[in-house]
Amino acid sequence: MMAEPRLIFVYKADSDLFSRVTDAAHKILSPKTYSCDLCMLTHGWLSERRSWSDFIRALPVRCQFLHRDQLQEDFPQLEVELPVVLLLTDAAPSVCLDATAIRGCEGLDDLMALVRARCLQPQYSRAQPHA
Repeated sequence: MMAEPRLIFVYKADSDLFSRVTDAAHKILSPKTYSCDLCMLTHGWLSERRSWSDFIRALPVRCQFLHRDQLQEDFPQLEVELPVVLLLTDAAPSVCLDATAIRGCEGLDDLMALVRARCLQPQYSRAQPHA
């Protein structure tokens, strides 16, 4: 029996409190040099953008959000440039949005369109796993 597909959004940031506080300050003080494009698109200074939350709730697949350190714990063998969006099925996770695609988004609408086009299409459920 095939497991329910899941999208895993991985931020290029760590999950500990110190990292979260310094990341928030960095986004405010120097947004052009902040390294997590996924964070910049989906979050304001302190919280997730409402339009992003609404979009995620409406998706037909389960979504999970991980930070860099959590990805290493859950998938230690996976080597990908962050941020990234992964599709997890019965096989190993496969990349449906890489860091370059996320970096190329000029706004949240671009990101949401890419998620719809590249992560929800049937051919991506058969993508090659990354080991």
